[in-house]
Amino acid sequence: MARVLEVKDLSVSFFTPAGEVQAVRGVSFSLEAGEVLAIVGESGCGKSVLCKSIMKLLPASAKIKSGTICVNGVDITGYKERDMNKLRGRLFSMVFQDPMTSLNPTMTIGAQIGEAVRVHEPRISREKLHKRILELMALVGIEHPEERMKLYPYHFSGGMRQRSVMAIALAANPDILFADEPTTALDVTIQAQILDLLRRIQTQLGTATVFVTHDMGVVARVADRVAVMYAGKIVEIGTAEEIFYEPRHPYTWGLMQSLPAYSKGKKTLSTIPGMPPSLLHPPKGDAFASRNPYALQIDHEEEPPMFRITDTHYAATWLLDPRAPKITPPIGGRSHE
Repeated sequence: MARVLEVKDLSVSFFTPAGEVQAVRGVSFSLEAGEVLAIVGESGCGKSVLCKSIMKLLPASAKIKSGTICVNGVDITGYKERDMNKLRGRLFSMVFQDPMTSLNPTMTIGAQIGEAVRVHEPRISREKLHKRILELMALVGIEHPEERMKLYPYHFSGGMRQRSVMAIALAANPDILFADEPTTALDVTIQAQILDLLRRIQTQLGTATVFVTHDMGVVARVADRVAVMYAGKIVEIGTAEEIFYEPRHPYTWGLMQSLPAYSKGKKTLSTIPGMPPSLLHPPKGDAFASRNPYALQIDHEEEPPMFRITDTHYAATWLLDPRAPKITPPIGGRSHE
């Protein structure tokens, strides 16, 4: 498969009155055409900032300090706003968490979808525009589009609004779709429908998708590959099967153990003790060390490199060093040696 996105050693900081917040720290990953990559981790770990950095949707206080962003082989790291405007929507697009922050309450759904189409096809005829609006609404599963295109966002349920936002995001058939926790504000039944819809659209259009979430259950439903983020870094990356059945990083173990399926017969859900570190002053060594029951002395002194487990599976933990003591993981089938 063709590689549509490659990010290398990307670091992004916010410069605030309190100091420099190192939101993304040396992140590298790639995305193949037609693949779904899930980025998972606790709130504040840098997932959303990473996606917004690629699309250059950061506030003025943020700055890309180092690294490169290549889309379809073209380095866009230094692109200015004028250049990025030509790429947004056509090359990549984004679905945000709360659809009501993306929709204009004073415009009909059809008008908003039509506006997105017209941005990329300014000379499109009225008849073709009408047809395209109906096609997009049908694509995202909005029934009776001819009637519903005349309705306003407040007439729609949360799931229908999110479908409308997806129609707007897909208006120019982007190569890459960023979905930033698009199901968080929805109930479980509608959440499942939106996830299935995303998967169907990805299969039908061949759109590569970066799916941002903190819910490992959601990841299992949609992802081909999974990147686990903690404190602004990717600490483990692999195929969905490798992450779920052979996790190798203690943080991934903690996320997996917090799933209800691993707490059957127990009175309480498992939790990861402590709090994520402040990225205003990232800790020395492994950022997860203070919360890691398997931490070694070196974890408090030196940051671990990415250790190769397979050609597709990597994890940044000193437990994978050949000199580390043997540890039997609480989940997964392989011991650390």
